[in-house]
Amino acid sequence: MTLKYLIQKEFLQIRRNPFLPKLIFVFPVMMMCVLPWVMNMEVKNVVVDVVDNDRSTHSQQLVHSIEASNYFIFNGQKPTYHDALKEIERSKADMVLVIPQNFSRDLASGRMPQVLIAANAVNGTKGAIGSAYLSQIVTANVSPDVAAIQSKISTLFLYNKRLNYKVYMIPALFAIVMMLLCGFLPTLNIVAEKEAGTIEQINVTPVSKWSFILAKLIPYWLIAFFVITVCLLFSWLIYGITCQGPIPLVFLLAMLLALFWSSFGLVISNYSDTMQQAIFVMWFFVVCMLLLSGLFTPARSMPDWAFTTTYINPMHYFIDAIRTVFVRGGGFANVAHQMFALTVIGAVMGVWAVMSYKKNN
Repeated sequence: MTLKYLIQKEFLQIRRNPFLPKLIFVFPVMMMCVLPWVMNMEVKNVVVDVVDNDRSTHSQQLVHSIEASNYFIFNGQKPTYHDALKEIERSKADMVLVIPQNFSRDLASGRMPQVLIAANAVNGTKGAIGSAYLSQIVTANVSPDVAAIQSKISTLFLYNKRLNYKVYMIPALFAIVMMLLCGFLPTLNIVAEKEAGTIEQINVTPVSKWSFILAKLIPYWLIAFFVITVCLLFSWLIYGITCQGPIPLVFLLAMLLALFWSSFGLVISNYSDTMQQAIFVMWFFVVCMLLLSGLFTPARSMPDWAFTTTYINPMHYFIDAIRTVFVRGGGFANVAHQMFALTVIGAVMGVWAVMSYKKNN
Protein backbone atom coordinates (compact mmCIF):
# COMPACT_ATOMS: atom_id res chain seq x y z
CA MET A 1 0.00 0.00 0.00
CA THR A 2 2.90 2.35 0.80
CA LEU A 3 4.35 1.75 -2.66
CA LYS A 4 1.04 2.72 -4.25
CA TYR A 5 1.04 6.16 -2.61
CA LEU A 6 4.70 6.73 -3.36
CA ILE A 7 4.08 6.01 -7.06
CA GLN A 8 1.08 8.33 -6.95
CA LYS A 9 3.35 11.04 -5.48
CA GLU A 10 5.84 10.60 -8.34
CA PHE A 11 3.15 10.97 -10.98
CA LEU A 12 1.80 14.07 -9.23
CA GLN A 13 5.28 15.58 -9.26
CA ILE A 14 5.68 14.84 -12.97
CA ARG A 15 2.23 16.23 -13.79
CA ARG A 16 2.74 19.42 -11.79
CA ASN A 17 6.09 20.09 -13.39
CA PRO A 18 5.51 22.63 -16.20
CA PHE A 19 8.23 21.12 -18.41
CA LEU A 20 8.33 17.33 -17.98
CA PRO A 21 4.91 16.39 -19.46
CA LYS A 22 5.71 18.44 -22.58
CA LEU A 23 9.12 16.81 -22.86
CA ILE A 24 7.70 13.29 -22.55
CA PHE A 25 5.22 13.96 -25.36
CA VAL A 26 7.22 16.21 -27.69
CA PHE A 27 10.66 14.60 -27.48
CA PRO A 28 9.82 11.19 -29.06
CA VAL A 29 7.66 12.91 -31.68
CA MET A 30 10.50 15.23 -32.73
CA MET A 31 13.01 12.39 -32.71
CA MET A 32 10.89 10.26 -35.02
CA CYS A 33 9.89 13.12 -37.33
CA VAL A 34 13.31 14.74 -37.81
CA LEU A 35 16.23 12.44 -37.05
CA PRO A 36 15.46 9.58 -39.50
CA TRP A 37 15.92 12.10 -42.32
CA VAL A 38 19.27 13.47 -41.10
CA MET A 39 20.88 10.39 -39.52
CA ASN A 40 21.97 9.01 -42.85
CA MET A 41 25.41 7.52 -43.41
CA GLU A 42 25.07 7.39 -47.19
CA VAL A 43 27.57 9.58 -49.06
CA LYS A 44 25.78 11.83 -51.55
CA ASN A 45 26.17 15.27 -53.09
CA VAL A 46 29.93 14.90 -53.58
CA VAL A 47 31.12 17.94 -55.56
CA VAL A 48 33.35 16.89 -58.48
CA ASP A 49 35.58 18.98 -60.74
CA VAL A 50 36.72 17.46 -64.04
CA VAL A 51 39.91 18.28 -65.93
CA ASP A 52 39.44 16.96 -69.48
CA ASN A 53 42.79 17.01 -71.26
CA ASP A 54 41.55 14.83 -74.12
CA ARG A 55 38.42 16.69 -75.29
CA SER A 56 37.19 13.65 -77.19
CA THR A 57 33.83 11.94 -77.55
CA HIS A 58 34.82 9.20 -75.11
CA SER A 59 36.00 11.64 -72.46
CA GLN A 60 32.75 13.61 -72.74
CA GLN A 61 30.77 10.40 -72.31
CA LEU A 62 32.62 9.86 -69.04
CA VAL A 63 31.83 13.43 -67.95
CA HIS A 64 28.14 12.96 -68.78
CA SER A 65 28.08 9.73 -66.74
CA ILE A 66 29.31 11.67 -63.73
CA GLU A 67 26.71 14.38 -64.31
CA ALA A 68 23.94 11.76 -64.45
CA SER A 69 24.95 10.10 -61.16
CA ASN A 70 22.79 10.73 -58.10
CA TYR A 71 25.84 10.66 -55.84
CA PHE A 72 27.75 13.56 -57.40
CA ILE A 73 27.30 17.26 -58.05
CA PHE A 74 29.12 18.21 -61.23
CA ASN A 75 30.95 21.47 -60.54
CA GLY A 76 32.15 22.03 -64.09
CA GLN A 77 35.35 21.50 -66.04
CA LYS A 78 38.59 23.21 -65.07
CA PRO A 79 41.44 24.00 -67.48
CA THR A 80 44.24 22.51 -65.32
CA TYR A 81 44.70 20.21 -62.34
CA HIS A 82 46.21 23.13 -60.40
CA ASP A 83 43.01 25.15 -60.83
CA ALA A 84 40.86 22.21 -59.73
CA LEU A 85 43.06 21.64 -56.67
CA LYS A 86 42.51 25.24 -55.61
CA GLU A 87 38.76 24.51 -55.61
CA ILE A 88 39.36 21.71 -53.10
CA GLU A 89 41.55 23.95 -50.94
CA ARG A 90 38.74 26.52 -50.88
CA SER A 91 36.20 23.78 -49.93
CA LYS A 92 34.27 24.40 -53.15
CA ALA A 93 34.92 20.87 -54.43
CA ASP A 94 35.42 17.45 -52.85
CA MET A 95 37.05 15.52 -55.70
CA VAL A 96 38.95 16.05 -58.94
CA LEU A 97 38.91 13.73 -61.95
CA VAL A 98 41.75 14.24 -64.44
CA ILE A 99 41.30 12.66 -67.87
CA PRO A 100 44.66 12.25 -69.70
CA GLN A 101 45.38 13.54 -73.20
CA ASN A 102 45.46 10.18 -74.94
CA PHE A 103 42.35 8.82 -73.24
CA SER A 104 40.40 8.12 -76.45
CA ARG A 105 43.44 6.77 -78.33
CA ASP A 106 44.30 4.33 -75.53
CA LEU A 107 40.72 3.03 -75.50
CA ALA A 108 40.78 2.51 -79.28
CA SER A 109 44.07 0.60 -79.09
CA GLY A 110 42.84 -1.61 -76.25
CA ARG A 111 45.07 -0.10 -73.57
CA MET A 112 43.77 0.94 -70.14
CA PRO A 113 44.14 4.73 -69.75
CA GLN A 114 45.47 6.12 -66.45
CA VAL A 115 42.78 8.36 -64.97
CA LEU A 116 43.64 10.41 -61.87
CA ILE A 117 41.16 10.73 -59.01
CA ALA A 118 42.13 13.19 -56.25
CA ALA A 119 39.85 13.35 -53.18
CA ASN A 120 39.71 15.63 -50.17
CA ALA A 121 40.19 13.13 -47.33
CA VAL A 122 39.67 15.54 -44.43
CA ASN A 123 36.39 13.68 -44.10
CA GLY A 124 37.79 10.17 -44.48
CA THR A 125 34.44 8.48 -45.00
CA LYS A 126 33.34 10.91 -47.69
CA GLY A 127 36.71 10.75 -49.44
CA ALA A 128 36.96 6.95 -49.43
CA ILE A 129 33.39 6.15 -50.43
CA GLY A 130 33.21 8.99 -52.94
CA SER A 131 36.42 7.75 -54.59
CA ALA A 132 34.97 4.24 -54.76
CA TYR A 133 31.79 5.54 -56.44
CA LEU A 134 33.79 7.58 -58.95
CA SER A 135 36.13 4.64 -59.67
CA GLN A 136 33.15 2.45 -60.53
CA ILE A 137 31.89 5.02 -63.03
CA VAL A 138 35.33 5.35 -64.63
CA THR A 139 35.81 1.57 -64.80
CA ALA A 140 32.40 1.08 -66.41
CA ASN A 141 33.27 3.66 -69.09
CA VAL A 142 36.82 2.55 -69.91
CA SER A 143 36.23 -1.20 -69.76
CA PRO A 144 33.15 -2.46 -71.64
CA ASP A 145 33.87 -6.02 -70.47
CA VAL A 146 33.58 -4.99 -66.83
CA ALA A 147 30.37 -3.12 -67.54
CA ALA A 148 28.94 -6.19 -69.26
CA ILE A 149 29.86 -8.39 -66.31
CA GLN A 150 28.34 -5.94 -63.81
CA SER A 151 25.09 -5.86 -65.80
CA LYS A 152 24.82 -9.64 -65.46
CA ILE A 153 25.33 -9.66 -61.69
CA SER A 154 22.08 -9.93 -59.74
CA THR A 155 22.00 -9.09 -56.02
CA LEU A 156 19.49 -10.55 -53.58
CA PHE A 157 18.95 -8.52 -50.40
CA LEU A 158 17.52 -10.68 -47.64
CA TYR A 159 16.61 -7.78 -45.35
CA ASN A 160 15.82 -4.12 -46.05
CA LYS A 161 15.50 -4.93 -49.75
CA ARG A 162 15.17 -1.30 -50.84
CA LEU A 163 18.31 -0.30 -48.90
CA ASN A 164 16.30 2.32 -47.03
CA TYR A 165 18.62 3.72 -44.38
CA LYS A 166 15.67 4.75 -42.20
CA VAL A 167 14.86 1.07 -41.63
CA TYR A 168 18.33 0.69 -40.14
CA MET A 169 18.31 3.87 -38.03
CA ILE A 170 14.77 3.97 -36.63
CA PRO A 171 15.36 1.05 -34.21
CA ALA A 172 18.51 2.82 -33.02
CA LEU A 173 16.44 5.93 -32.28
CA PHE A 174 14.41 3.84 -29.85
CA ALA A 175 17.61 3.37 -27.85
CA ILE A 176 18.42 7.10 -27.86
CA VAL A 177 14.92 8.07 -26.72
CA MET A 178 14.97 5.49 -23.93
CA MET A 179 18.43 6.55 -22.86
CA LEU A 180 17.58 10.24 -22.56
CA LEU A 181 14.12 9.96 -21.02
CA CYS A 182 14.66 6.97 -18.72
CA GLY A 183 18.22 7.93 -17.84
CA PHE A 184 18.28 11.66 -17.25
CA LEU A 185 14.84 12.13 -15.70
CA PRO A 186 15.35 9.73 -12.74
CA THR A 187 18.84 11.15 -12.27
CA LEU A 188 17.53 14.67 -11.87
CA ASN A 189 14.55 13.55 -9.78
CA ILE A 190 16.38 12.59 -6.59
CA VAL A 191 18.99 15.33 -6.95
CA ALA A 192 16.21 17.92 -7.28
CA GLU A 193 14.64 16.60 -4.07
CA LYS A 194 18.04 16.79 -2.37
CA GLU A 195 18.47 20.42 -3.39
CA ALA A 196 14.90 21.25 -2.34
CA GLY A 197 15.27 19.40 0.97
CA THR A 198 12.07 17.36 0.51
CA ILE A 199 13.95 14.05 0.48
CA GLU A 200 14.66 14.46 4.19
CA GLN A 201 10.95 14.07 4.84
CA ILE A 202 11.09 10.61 3.22
CA ASN A 203 14.27 9.67 5.08
CA VAL A 204 12.66 10.08 8.50
CA THR A 205 9.67 7.86 7.60
CA PRO A 206 9.62 4.03 7.95
CA VAL A 207 9.50 3.66 4.14
CA SER A 208 12.03 1.00 3.10
CA LYS A 209 14.79 1.54 0.55
CA TRP A 210 13.21 -0.94 -1.86
CA SER A 211 9.82 0.80 -1.77
CA PHE A 212 11.39 4.22 -2.28
CA ILE A 213 13.59 3.14 -5.21
CA LEU A 214 10.78 1.15 -6.87
CA ALA A 215 8.51 4.19 -6.59
CA LYS A 216 11.19 6.15 -8.45
CA LEU A 217 11.65 3.47 -11.13
CA ILE A 218 8.13 2.31 -11.98
CA PRO A 219 6.85 5.66 -13.37
CA TYR A 220 9.73 5.79 -15.83
CA TRP A 221 9.13 2.20 -16.91
CA LEU A 222 5.58 3.23 -17.78
CA ILE A 223 6.93 6.30 -19.58
CA ALA A 224 9.23 3.97 -21.54
CA PHE A 225 6.23 1.83 -22.51
CA PHE A 226 4.41 4.94 -23.75
CA VAL A 227 7.45 6.26 -25.63
CA ILE A 228 8.05 2.98 -27.49
CA THR A 229 4.37 2.89 -28.46
CA VAL A 230 4.62 6.42 -29.87
CA CYS A 231 7.82 5.57 -31.77
CA LEU A 232 6.32 2.44 -33.32
CA LEU A 233 3.18 4.35 -34.29
CA PHE A 234 5.09 7.19 -35.95
CA SER A 235 7.38 4.74 -37.72
CA TRP A 236 4.31 3.23 -39.35
CA LEU A 237 2.36 6.46 -39.99
CA ILE A 238 5.20 8.62 -41.36
CA TYR A 239 7.58 6.16 -43.02
CA GLY A 240 5.42 3.08 -43.56
CA ILE A 241 8.03 1.02 -41.68
CA THR A 242 6.71 -1.71 -39.43
CA CYS A 243 8.38 -4.22 -37.16
CA GLN A 244 9.07 -7.51 -38.93
CA GLY A 245 9.27 -9.48 -35.68
CA PRO A 246 6.89 -9.87 -32.71
CA ILE A 247 5.87 -6.53 -31.20
CA PRO A 248 5.77 -7.87 -27.59
CA LEU A 249 9.46 -8.70 -27.93
CA VAL A 250 10.19 -5.05 -28.80
CA PHE A 251 8.40 -3.90 -25.65
CA LEU A 252 10.21 -6.50 -23.55
CA LEU A 253 13.59 -5.32 -24.82
CA ALA A 254 12.57 -1.72 -24.17
CA MET A 255 11.57 -2.55 -20.59
CA LEU A 256 14.93 -4.23 -19.95
CA LEU A 257 16.79 -1.19 -21.26
CA ALA A 258 14.54 1.10 -19.21
CA LEU A 259 15.40 -0.99 -16.13
CA PHE A 260 19.08 -0.36 -16.69
CA TRP A 261 18.92 3.36 -17.49
CA SER A 262 16.48 4.25 -14.73
CA SER A 263 18.54 2.28 -12.19
CA PHE A 264 21.77 3.75 -13.52
CA GLY A 265 20.31 7.24 -13.25
CA LEU A 266 19.38 6.63 -9.61
CA VAL A 267 22.87 5.31 -8.85
CA ILE A 268 24.39 8.54 -10.17
CA SER A 269 21.87 10.67 -8.28
CA ASN A 270 22.63 8.78 -5.05
CA TYR A 271 26.28 9.76 -5.35
CA SER A 272 25.65 13.33 -6.56
CA ASP A 273 24.93 16.34 -4.37
CA THR A 274 23.96 18.88 -7.04
CA MET A 275 22.04 18.76 -10.29
CA GLN A 276 25.02 20.09 -12.24
CA GLN A 277 27.23 17.28 -10.96
CA ALA A 278 24.64 14.63 -11.84
CA ILE A 279 24.18 16.01 -15.38
CA PHE A 280 27.91 16.03 -16.14
CA VAL A 281 28.49 12.51 -14.79
CA MET A 282 25.46 11.15 -16.64
CA TRP A 283 26.49 12.86 -19.88
CA PHE A 284 29.97 11.33 -19.66
CA PHE A 285 28.60 7.78 -19.50
CA VAL A 286 25.88 8.46 -22.09
CA VAL A 287 28.36 9.64 -24.73
CA CYS A 288 30.75 6.74 -24.08
CA MET A 289 28.03 4.07 -24.20
CA LEU A 290 26.44 5.59 -27.29
CA LEU A 291 29.63 5.84 -29.35
CA LEU A 292 30.81 2.36 -28.33
CA SER A 293 27.46 0.66 -28.93
CA GLY A 294 27.61 0.14 -32.69
CA LEU A 295 24.71 2.52 -33.28
CA PHE A 296 26.35 4.54 -36.06
CA THR A 297 29.12 2.20 -37.23
CA PRO A 298 29.57 -1.58 -36.89
CA ALA A 299 31.03 -2.53 -33.51
CA ARG A 300 33.41 -4.99 -35.20
CA SER A 301 35.09 -2.05 -36.93
CA MET A 302 36.45 -0.88 -33.59
CA PRO A 303 39.88 -1.95 -32.29
CA ASP A 304 39.93 -5.10 -30.17
CA TRP A 305 40.42 -3.19 -26.91
CA ALA A 306 37.42 -0.96 -27.72
CA PHE A 307 35.26 -3.88 -28.83
CA THR A 308 35.87 -5.51 -25.43
CA THR A 309 33.83 -2.73 -23.81
CA THR A 310 30.71 -3.88 -25.69
CA TYR A 311 30.49 -6.91 -23.40
CA ILE A 312 29.36 -4.65 -20.55
CA ASN A 313 27.55 -2.06 -22.67
CA PRO A 314 23.75 -2.57 -22.52
CA MET A 315 23.24 -0.19 -25.44
CA HIS A 316 25.19 -2.58 -27.68
CA TYR A 317 23.00 -5.53 -26.68
CA PHE A 318 19.78 -3.54 -27.11
CA ILE A 319 20.67 -2.10 -30.53
CA ASP A 320 21.80 -5.49 -31.79
CA ALA A 321 18.62 -7.15 -30.52
CA ILE A 322 16.16 -4.47 -31.64
CA ARG A 323 17.57 -4.45 -35.17
CA THR A 324 17.37 -8.23 -35.27
CA VAL A 325 13.70 -8.14 -34.30
CA PHE A 326 12.68 -4.97 -36.15
CA VAL A 327 14.56 -5.44 -39.44
CA ARG A 328 15.21 -9.19 -39.72
CA GLY A 329 12.03 -10.38 -38.03
CA GLY A 330 13.93 -12.44 -35.45
CA GLY A 331 12.18 -14.17 -32.58
CA PHE A 332 13.03 -14.85 -28.96
CA ALA A 333 15.60 -17.50 -29.81
CA ASN A 334 17.51 -15.01 -32.00
CA VAL A 335 17.90 -12.45 -29.22
CA ALA A 336 18.04 -14.72 -26.16
CA HIS A 337 21.71 -13.90 -25.58
CA GLN A 338 21.12 -10.14 -25.69
CA MET A 339 18.05 -10.41 -23.44
CA PHE A 340 19.97 -12.42 -20.87
CA ALA A 341 22.78 -9.84 -20.85
CA LEU A 342 20.31 -6.95 -20.51
CA THR A 343 18.53 -8.74 -17.66
CA VAL A 344 21.75 -9.39 -15.74
CA ILE A 345 23.10 -5.86 -16.23
CA GLY A 346 19.75 -4.29 -15.36
CA ALA A 347 19.33 -6.44 -12.24
CA VAL A 348 22.84 -5.63 -11.01
CA MET A 349 22.25 -1.93 -11.57
CA GLY A 350 18.87 -2.10 -9.81
CA VAL A 351 20.38 -3.73 -6.72
CA TRP A 352 23.16 -1.14 -6.78
CA ALA A 353 20.57 1.66 -6.91
CA VAL A 354 18.89 0.31 -3.76
CA MET A 355 22.11 -0.38 -1.87
CA SER A 356 23.67 2.98 -2.70
CA TYR A 357 20.68 4.97 -1.44
CA LYS A 358 21.48 6.30 2.01
CA LYS A 359 18.43 6.52 4.22
CA ASN A 360 18.73 7.87 7.74
CA ASN A 361 15.89 6.85 10.00
